[in-house]
Amino acid sequence: MRVILHPEAEAEFLGAQRYYSEVRRALGLRFYDELSGLLLRVAERPLAFRQFAPPARRAFARHFPYAVVFVPRAEAVWIIAVMHVRRKPGYWKRRLTTRASRKRS
Repeated sequence: MRVILHPEAEAEFLGAQRYYSEVRRALGLRFYDELSGLLLRVAERPLAFRQFAPPARRAFARHFPYAVVFVPRAEAVWIIAVMHVRRKPGYWKRRLTTRASRKRS
């Protein structure tokens, strides 16, 4: 299934990857690989992940404190946020009502 990232979710992903790269280049690469793999798993089986704020679902990264918040739709999986799990819970909810999203993958 196609994955579409909200522009702010894409900025969060790239910002976090940039942060980890500044800490250590290899760490930034690991973050990118792990989150990219998580996006692929979400695209392959979106309904396998628990719904936590209907209609949104959440998939956790294994080695980083991040989660992907998404809404599965018939035409694509809409990525609403790439969120740090220990900061500002629920900040992304306003994005559920916006249509400003961009294609990725």
